[in-house]
Amino acid sequence: MTQATGDVQAAIADDPSRRSALLLRVVDPLRRSGGGAFRGLQSGARTMEIDLRLAGMIAVLVCIWIGFGFASDGLFLTPRNFYDISVQSVPVAIMATGMVLVIVSRNIDLSVGSIMGLTAYMAAMTQRIWLTENLGLPYGGIEIAIIAVLVAIAVGAAIGAIQGGLVAYIGIPAFIVTLGGLLVWRGLIFKLQQGQTIAPMDKNFSILGGGLPQGALGQWPSWILGGLLCAGIVYALITSRRKRREYGFPVRPRWALVTLMVGGCAIVMAVVAALNDYPLPPLLATKYAQEHGITEPPGGLIIPVGVAAPVVILLLVTLGMMYLTTRRQFGRYVFAIGGNPEAAELAGINTRRTIVGTFVLLGVLCALAGAIQTARLDSGVTSTGTGYELLVIAAAVLGGTSFAGGIGTIPGAVLGAFVMQSLKSGMVTINVDSPMQDVAIGSVLIFAVGLDTILRRRAK
Repeated sequence: MTQATGDVQAAIADDPSRRSALLLRVVDPLRRSGGGAFRGLQSGARTMEIDLRLAGMIAVLVCIWIGFGFASDGLFLTPRNFYDISVQSVPVAIMATGMVLVIVSRNIDLSVGSIMGLTAYMAAMTQRIWLTENLGLPYGGIEIAIIAVLVAIAVGAAIGAIQGGLVAYIGIPAFIVTLGGLLVWRGLIFKLQQGQTIAPMDKNFSILGGGLPQGALGQWPSWILGGLLCAGIVYALITSRRKRREYGFPVRPRWALVTLMVGGCAIVMAVVAALNDYPLPPLLATKYAQEHGITEPPGGLIIPVGVAAPVVILLLVTLGMMYLTTRRQFGRYVFAIGGNPEAAELAGINTRRTIVGTFVLLGVLCALAGAIQTARLDSGVTSTGTGYELLVIAAAVLGGTSFAGGIGTIPGAVLGAFVMQSLKSGMVTINVDSPMQDVAIGSVLIFAVGLDTILRRRAK
């Protein structure tokens, strides 16, 4: 290395025309060695059929947790905080799964926060005003909670159909339609009941929000859920391997298959163990013991909380959306439209109806997220969903969804939602003020879009 440096200095002094050649001779081996390491990483990922971006998201999430853990003297890394993060991430994650399809089809929806707010408020009105005060139904019945959720979903689907129809059949850009929707639907919230807060919610409805103790599975049901997820991981990997072999595609080595099975199951069980390590708060535990006739021991009753009900709903939504995008015709059509709209239309795909379908689906998911948020807050408030459009879009883009269309993953969007919520919770834990939180989240969004642009440019 010393001799090479001397050669470069001599070239600069005696013959500048030799400078580039000698610099290339020194730098090129270093560049190739670094590139070789990266290519080796890519080769290993291809061998194990791992999405490097998804794996990178998991690594970033772990780094965020560790970083905020040190910054907060361990306060961030507590079972209670992980439970709160899991519950708070659900509304954004649910909407992000629908936003993936909208962005994949080369559109955008800026009104998701307002749709969420309107449907959430209407779910509250359905319970407290329309069904009980106007129709006289007894408050506290399970049918009230079911009707409230169905009303919210119907409203969300109708809004999605209106906006999707304007985009697909009238030809108005999605940016303009949904920007207008952001204002229209938010304004309607204040017109309903003059913007008054509606509370409390039906006790059965509140389960959707993860309120303790009814809103969580508990210890053994959580372990059973974890076991089912592990069985699903193993089944999915084995089935994928069998199908690839049937069609003559290359398959993972057995060691890679076993590694993915063990790693995936270990992550699932670690998450369940962390949530089971969070006990029911003492006052709630005492109330639970009194209601169930349990004698409370001197040290207090320890009741593991487990997985929250909203997280179970998110799991079902994620699995359903993955099935829709990878196994059903609708999902394939959406990705075909995003990849090449003209070719998709020439191939006989009803592109207009498919685009409307993506907006309707997103409207339904916004309504479900709004119902969960209202249940978590135990009240209907006019500010529900404010600013969520930024979080949802950021989660989808962080998860690998490209604004150019045709590229996106459902698991990536869910991971992106957990990354965004972890950032927000971490900043709150270390007392970062609200304006700086907005700065950080906006910077993350710019970084994600910039990274996506660079990666697409290199792929050409």
